[in-house]
Amino acid sequence: MKSVIKVLLAAVLALMLLGGIYVYNQILGGGVPLQLPDYHISIPTGASYEQVLDSLRHKGMLKNERAFNMLAERMAYKRDPMRSGRFEVKPGWTMLQMIRHLRSGPQAPVALVLTNERLVENVAAKSARFIEPDSLAMVSLLQDRAYLQSIGYTPDDLMSLFIPNTYEFFWNTTPQQFVERMLKEHKAFWEKNNRLQKAEALGMTPKEVYTLASVVEKETNQNVEKARIAGVYLNRLRIKMPLQADPTAVFATRDFETKRVTYYHLKFDSPYNTYMYAGLPPGPISMASIASIDAVLNPEKHNYIFFCAVGDESGLHAFAETLQEHNQNVARYVQNLKARGLR
Repeated sequence: MKSVIKVLLAAVLALMLLGGIYVYNQILGGGVPLQLPDYHISIPTGASYEQVLDSLRHKGMLKNERAFNMLAERMAYKRDPMRSGRFEVKPGWTMLQMIRHLRSGPQAPVALVLTNERLVENVAAKSARFIEPDSLAMVSLLQDRAYLQSIGYTPDDLMSLFIPNTYEFFWNTTPQQFVERMLKEHKAFWEKNNRLQKAEALGMTPKEVYTLASVVEKETNQNVEKARIAGVYLNRLRIKMPLQADPTAVFATRDFETKRVTYYHLKFDSPYNTYMYAGLPPGPISMASIASIDAVLNPEKHNYIFFCAVGDESGLHAFAETLQEHNQNVARYVQNLKARGLR
């Protein structure tokens, strides 16, 4: 009898051991596969447990969905409001570790890249590629006049808020949080390197500096001559001469694909057309790079009033103090184009 009991006890212990091994392997052992193309999961705001489960399933992160469901039930994760955000899980993590991380672990930030976008709509579309809100939600806020007024901007000058750079955001950032971050970055940018003092010395506000910098940005992609071009435009403003900047005429027409500025562009009636209206345009004609902003704040001192492209594929410009010199530069530009078979 005792031997039978011993056998039964041994059998029970063996079953318990096997059960323990099973539980360990399924719940405490490796639950996340070791080789997946992507270990990030994005959980939308207001997602249900089933949506989270579907995302994990789609990513291939569940070796045993049944065991995951059982553990989620035991941990009350199923009954929790699902926490939104973008999370990185680690290869070989147990399901216990994964649930704990999704419930309370840190988010994995995204790198949101803002470059030289032309319009507010482009900023909205670009940011929506990196964070949860779609472009419609972003542009709705960025075009809300009452909201813009509350933060000190108008539809015309809003583009001056955005400093091209790479920013870290949480994926579930709201449109309002995005703008609040841009306001903070904008303030930090202008408080560095005596930028506010330099703008004041020019008799310009940061918005006006940014607006002129956006014109410089579209005139040249050669940083080496941006300060010189900025000096030309500041000279024109000083003597009350119209800026006569081709990029402003292009912006006025929104004909961004044009290869040449024509009579149509130059005569298009818009306050943005600096051939028709003196002074700065009402706001930026694109995002301005930091190099262009600093070029306006640190302009080259000279007497140049005119400039035109050299036309030799260098991307550089020829500068002149008089109209006669400028006409000679234009003639050389035409010759260079002819030599290249372009005119």
